[in-house]
Amino acid sequence: MSGTAGVPAGVCAVVLAAGEGTRLRPLTERVPKALCPVGNVPLLDRALARLAGLGLTGPGRVAVNACYLADQVVAHVGDRAHLSVEPGDPLGTAGGVANLRDWIDGRPVLVGNADAYLADPSAPPGPDVAALLDGWDGHTVRLLGQPAPDPTAPGTFDGYCFTGFSLLPWRLVRDLPVVVSDLVRALWRPAEAAGDLEVVPYRGTFYDTGTPADYLTANLHAAAGGVLVDPSAAVTGRCVESVIGAKARVDGDVRRTVVWPGAVVRDGERLHDVIRFGDGCTVPAAAHG
Repeated sequence: MSGTAGVPAGVCAVVLAAGEGTRLRPLTERVPKALCPVGNVPLLDRALARLAGLGLTGPGRVAVNACYLADQVVAHVGDRAHLSVEPGDPLGTAGGVANLRDWIDGRPVLVGNADAYLADPSAPPGPDVAALLDGWDGHTVRLLGQPAPDPTAPGTFDGYCFTGFSLLPWRLVRDLPVVVSDLVRALWRPAEAAGDLEVVPYRGTFYDTGTPADYLTANLHAAAGGVLVDPSAAVTGRCVESVIGAKARVDGDVRRTVVWPGAVVRDGERLHDVIRFGDGCTVPAAAHG
Protein backbone atom coordinates (compact mmCIF):
# COMPACT_ATOMS: atom_id res chain seq x y z
CA MET A 1 0.00 0.00 0.00
CA SER A 2 1.31 3.44 -0.84
CA GLY A 3 -0.18 6.92 -0.87
CA THR A 4 0.62 10.60 -0.60
CA ALA A 5 3.72 11.54 1.42
CA GLY A 6 4.21 7.97 2.57
CA VAL A 7 0.61 7.60 3.77
CA PRO A 8 -0.76 4.14 2.94
CA ALA A 9 -3.46 4.31 0.28
CA GLY A 10 -6.96 4.83 1.62
CA VAL A 11 -6.00 5.95 5.11
CA CYS A 12 -8.32 8.53 6.66
CA ALA A 13 -7.83 10.54 9.84
CA VAL A 14 -9.92 11.45 12.87
CA VAL A 15 -9.10 14.28 15.26
CA LEU A 16 -10.69 13.78 18.67
CA ALA A 17 -11.99 17.14 19.89
CA ALA A 18 -15.06 16.26 21.97
CA GLY A 19 -13.60 16.34 25.49
CA GLU A 20 -14.56 18.77 28.24
CA GLY A 21 -11.02 19.54 29.40
CA THR A 22 -12.05 19.46 33.05
CA ARG A 23 -8.46 19.71 34.34
CA LEU A 24 -8.02 23.00 32.49
CA ARG A 25 -11.00 24.69 34.11
CA PRO A 26 -11.80 27.56 34.33
CA LEU A 27 -10.04 28.07 30.97
CA THR A 28 -12.37 25.53 29.36
CA GLU A 29 -15.60 26.81 30.87
CA ARG A 30 -16.23 28.96 27.80
CA VAL A 31 -13.75 27.57 25.25
CA PRO A 32 -13.42 23.86 24.35
CA LYS A 33 -9.97 22.43 25.03
CA ALA A 34 -9.40 21.76 21.34
CA LEU A 35 -9.61 25.50 20.66
CA CYS A 36 -7.28 26.59 23.46
CA PRO A 37 -4.33 28.39 21.85
CA VAL A 38 -0.76 27.15 22.11
CA GLY A 39 1.77 29.57 20.68
CA ASN A 40 -1.25 31.61 19.51
CA VAL A 41 -2.51 28.72 17.36
CA PRO A 42 -5.59 26.72 18.46
CA LEU A 43 -4.64 23.14 19.30
CA LEU A 44 -7.14 21.82 16.76
CA ASP A 45 -5.49 23.84 14.00
CA ARG A 46 -2.14 22.34 14.94
CA ALA A 47 -3.61 18.86 14.59
CA LEU A 48 -5.18 19.65 11.21
CA ALA A 49 -1.92 21.18 9.99
CA ARG A 50 -0.04 18.02 10.99
CA LEU A 51 -2.48 15.91 8.99
CA ALA A 52 -2.17 18.30 6.05
CA GLY A 53 1.58 17.77 6.24
CA LEU A 54 0.86 14.09 5.55
CA GLY A 55 -1.38 14.95 2.61
CA LEU A 56 -4.60 14.36 4.56
CA THR A 57 -7.04 17.23 4.03
CA GLY A 58 -10.71 17.87 3.40
CA PRO A 59 -13.95 16.27 4.60
CA GLY A 60 -13.34 13.12 2.57
CA ARG A 61 -10.08 12.29 4.33
CA VAL A 62 -10.29 14.04 7.73
CA ALA A 63 -13.02 14.02 10.37
CA VAL A 64 -13.31 15.91 13.65
CA ASN A 65 -15.64 14.88 16.45
CA ALA A 66 -17.23 17.41 18.79
CA CYS A 67 -19.49 17.36 21.83
CA TYR A 68 -18.64 19.80 24.62
CA LEU A 69 -19.26 23.34 23.32
CA ALA A 70 -19.68 21.65 19.96
CA ASP A 71 -21.02 24.75 18.20
CA GLN A 72 -17.64 26.44 18.62
CA VAL A 73 -15.77 23.45 17.19
CA VAL A 74 -18.19 23.14 14.27
CA ALA A 75 -17.89 26.85 13.42
CA HIS A 76 -14.10 26.75 13.72
CA VAL A 77 -13.65 23.69 11.50
CA GLY A 78 -16.11 24.82 8.84
CA ASP A 79 -15.64 22.85 5.63
CA ARG A 80 -12.07 21.78 6.41
CA ALA A 81 -13.18 18.37 7.73
CA HIS A 82 -16.15 16.09 8.16
CA LEU A 83 -17.85 16.85 11.47
CA SER A 84 -19.30 14.32 13.89
CA VAL A 85 -21.32 15.94 16.67
CA GLU A 86 -22.03 13.62 19.58
CA PRO A 87 -25.30 14.21 21.44
CA GLY A 88 -25.31 14.27 25.23
CA ASP A 89 -22.02 13.47 26.93
CA PRO A 90 -18.80 12.72 24.99
CA LEU A 91 -18.53 9.10 23.82
CA GLY A 92 -14.83 8.82 24.69
CA THR A 93 -11.98 8.06 22.34
CA ALA A 94 -13.26 4.65 21.17
CA GLY A 95 -16.92 5.63 21.11
CA GLY A 96 -16.06 8.74 19.13
CA VAL A 97 -14.28 6.66 16.49
CA ALA A 98 -17.12 4.11 16.44
CA ASN A 99 -19.62 6.91 15.85
CA LEU A 100 -17.73 7.68 12.64
CA ARG A 101 -17.88 4.09 11.34
CA ASP A 102 -20.06 4.92 8.33
CA TRP A 103 -17.69 7.72 7.32
CA ILE A 104 -14.56 5.62 7.86
CA ASP A 105 -16.24 2.93 5.73
CA GLY A 106 -13.59 0.24 5.41
CA ARG A 107 -10.51 2.45 5.63
CA PRO A 108 -7.63 2.32 8.08
CA VAL A 109 -7.73 5.37 10.35
CA LEU A 110 -5.08 7.62 11.87
CA VAL A 111 -6.47 8.95 15.15
CA GLY A 112 -5.04 12.05 16.81
CA ASN A 113 -5.88 13.80 20.05
CA ALA A 114 -6.59 17.49 19.51
CA ASP A 115 -4.87 18.34 22.80
CA ALA A 116 -1.55 16.75 21.82
CA TYR A 117 1.25 19.30 21.35
CA LEU A 118 4.10 17.86 19.29
CA ALA A 119 7.15 19.64 17.90
CA ASP A 120 10.25 18.19 16.28
CA PRO A 121 13.05 20.60 15.30
CA SER A 122 14.26 18.15 12.66
CA ALA A 123 10.94 17.74 10.80
CA PRO A 124 7.86 19.88 10.09
CA PRO A 125 4.38 18.87 11.28
CA GLY A 126 3.26 15.82 9.33
CA PRO A 127 6.65 14.41 8.36
CA ASP A 128 7.49 14.39 12.08
CA VAL A 129 4.94 11.59 12.63
CA ALA A 130 5.31 9.87 9.23
CA ALA A 131 7.21 6.97 10.81
CA LEU A 132 3.90 5.89 12.34
CA LEU A 133 2.67 5.08 8.83
CA ASP A 134 5.88 3.96 7.13
CA GLY A 135 5.98 0.27 6.32
CA TRP A 136 2.69 -0.48 8.09
CA ASP A 137 1.24 -3.88 7.24
CA GLY A 138 -2.38 -2.77 7.70
CA HIS A 139 -2.95 -5.36 10.43
CA THR A 140 -1.34 -4.14 13.64
CA VAL A 141 -2.31 -1.28 15.93
CA ARG A 142 0.41 1.35 16.01
CA LEU A 143 0.96 3.99 18.69
CA LEU A 144 3.28 6.97 18.64
CA GLY A 145 5.27 6.98 21.87
CA GLN A 146 8.23 8.18 23.89
CA PRO A 147 10.28 6.20 26.43
CA ALA A 148 8.62 6.36 29.84
CA PRO A 149 10.60 7.58 32.87
CA ASP A 150 9.47 4.34 34.53
CA PRO A 151 9.01 1.69 31.81
CA THR A 152 7.06 -0.52 34.22
CA ALA A 153 4.56 2.16 35.27
CA PRO A 154 0.85 1.57 34.63
CA GLY A 155 -0.34 3.23 31.44
CA THR A 156 2.81 2.48 29.47
CA PHE A 157 3.05 0.36 26.32
CA ASP A 158 6.23 -1.67 25.94
CA GLY A 159 7.97 0.89 28.13
CA TYR A 160 6.63 3.88 26.18
CA CYS A 161 4.16 6.66 26.96
CA PHE A 162 1.53 7.40 24.32
CA THR A 163 2.08 10.71 22.51
CA GLY A 164 -1.21 11.54 20.91
CA PHE A 165 -1.51 9.54 17.64
CA SER A 166 -2.51 5.96 16.83
CA LEU A 167 -3.05 4.01 13.63
CA LEU A 168 -5.94 1.56 13.57
CA PRO A 169 -6.89 -1.13 11.02
CA TRP A 170 -10.48 -1.23 9.80
CA ARG A 171 -10.92 -4.82 11.00
CA LEU A 172 -10.83 -3.53 14.59
CA VAL A 173 -12.68 -0.24 14.05
CA ARG A 174 -15.54 -2.08 12.32
CA ASP A 175 -16.59 -3.86 15.51
CA LEU A 176 -16.37 -0.96 17.96
CA PRO A 177 -19.73 -0.29 19.65
CA VAL A 178 -21.11 3.26 19.77
CA VAL A 179 -20.98 3.48 23.55
CA VAL A 180 -18.89 5.49 25.99
CA SER A 181 -15.50 3.77 25.82
CA ASP A 182 -11.80 4.48 25.41
CA LEU A 183 -9.27 3.18 22.91
CA VAL A 184 -6.91 1.94 25.63
CA ARG A 185 -9.30 -0.73 26.88
CA ALA A 186 -11.31 -1.28 23.71
CA LEU A 187 -8.45 -1.73 21.24
CA TRP A 188 -4.92 -1.03 22.41
CA ARG A 189 -4.64 -3.44 25.36
CA PRO A 190 -6.37 -6.31 23.51
CA ALA A 191 -4.02 -5.76 20.55
CA GLU A 192 -1.09 -5.72 22.95
CA ALA A 193 -2.22 -9.01 24.49
CA ALA A 194 -2.52 -10.55 21.02
CA GLY A 195 0.97 -9.39 20.01
CA ASP A 196 -0.53 -7.00 17.46
CA LEU A 197 0.56 -3.66 18.96
CA GLU A 198 3.62 -1.71 17.82
CA VAL A 199 5.03 1.48 19.37
CA VAL A 200 6.79 3.87 17.01
CA PRO A 201 9.14 6.33 18.77
CA TYR A 202 8.49 10.07 18.47
CA ARG A 203 11.77 11.96 18.61
CA GLY A 204 10.44 15.45 19.19
CA THR A 205 8.81 17.18 22.17
CA PHE A 206 5.36 16.16 23.40
CA TYR A 207 2.93 17.60 25.95
CA ASP A 208 -0.69 16.55 26.34
CA THR A 209 -1.66 20.09 27.51
CA GLY A 210 -4.27 18.58 29.82
CA THR A 211 -3.20 20.45 32.95
CA PRO A 212 -2.44 24.17 33.40
CA ALA A 213 1.23 23.29 34.05
CA ASP A 214 1.61 21.27 30.85
CA TYR A 215 -0.43 23.80 28.90
CA LEU A 216 1.89 26.59 30.03
CA THR A 217 4.98 24.49 29.29
CA ALA A 218 3.74 23.76 25.76
CA ASN A 219 3.19 27.47 25.16
CA LEU A 220 6.65 28.33 26.43
CA HIS A 221 8.11 25.68 24.16
CA ALA A 222 6.26 27.17 21.20
CA ALA A 223 7.78 30.55 22.09
CA ALA A 224 11.25 28.94 21.98
CA GLY A 225 12.43 30.66 25.15
CA GLY A 226 11.45 34.10 23.93
CA VAL A 227 8.32 36.21 23.68
CA LEU A 228 5.64 35.42 21.12
CA VAL A 229 3.33 38.38 20.55
CA ASP A 230 0.39 38.44 18.17
CA PRO A 231 0.66 41.46 15.87
CA SER A 232 -2.74 42.74 17.03
CA ALA A 233 -1.76 42.77 20.74
CA ALA A 234 -0.86 46.00 22.53
CA VAL A 235 2.16 45.67 24.83
CA THR A 236 3.63 48.49 26.91
CA GLY A 237 4.78 46.38 29.87
CA ARG A 238 7.74 44.05 30.26
CA CYS A 239 7.41 40.55 28.82
CA VAL A 240 9.83 37.68 29.42
CA GLU A 241 9.35 34.10 28.12
CA SER A 242 5.66 34.62 27.43
CA VAL A 243 2.94 34.26 24.80
CA ILE A 244 0.63 37.22 24.17
CA GLY A 245 -2.55 36.51 22.22
CA ALA A 246 -4.52 38.42 19.63
CA LYS A 247 -5.95 41.77 20.76
CA ALA A 248 -4.60 41.24 24.27
CA ARG A 249 -3.34 44.27 26.20
CA VAL A 250 -0.32 44.03 28.49
CA ASP A 251 0.55 47.13 30.48
CA GLY A 252 1.99 45.24 33.47
CA ASP A 253 4.92 42.83 33.73
CA VAL A 254 4.61 39.18 32.69
CA ARG A 255 7.12 36.35 32.94
CA ARG A 256 6.54 32.74 31.86
CA THR A 257 2.91 33.64 31.27
CA VAL A 258 0.27 33.00 28.63
CA VAL A 259 -2.03 35.96 27.99
CA TRP A 260 -5.08 34.77 26.10
CA PRO A 261 -6.59 36.57 23.13
CA GLY A 262 -8.43 39.67 24.30
CA ALA A 263 -7.12 39.38 27.87
CA VAL A 264 -5.84 42.35 29.87
CA VAL A 265 -2.84 42.74 32.19
CA ARG A 266 -3.13 46.10 33.88
CA ASP A 267 -0.37 48.51 34.76
CA GLY A 268 1.15 47.50 38.10
CA GLU A 269 0.29 43.82 37.76
CA ARG A 270 3.16 41.33 37.86
CA LEU A 271 2.33 37.85 36.59
CA HIS A 272 4.60 34.81 36.74
CA ASP A 273 3.87 31.17 35.80
CA VAL A 274 0.18 31.82 35.14
CA ILE A 275 -2.41 31.94 32.41
CA ARG A 276 -4.37 35.19 32.16
CA PHE A 277 -7.75 35.22 30.47
CA GLY A 278 -10.37 37.92 30.43
CA ASP A 279 -9.82 41.01 32.53
CA GLY A 280 -8.22 39.95 35.80
CA CYS A 281 -8.90 36.19 35.64
CA THR A 282 -5.77 34.15 36.38
CA VAL A 283 -5.00 30.42 36.50
CA PRO A 284 -1.84 29.38 38.40
CA ALA A 285 0.28 27.13 36.19
CA ALA A 286 3.74 26.58 37.64
CA ALA A 287 5.61 24.82 34.85
CA HIS A 288 7.51 21.61 35.31
CA GLY A 289 11.22 22.15 35.74
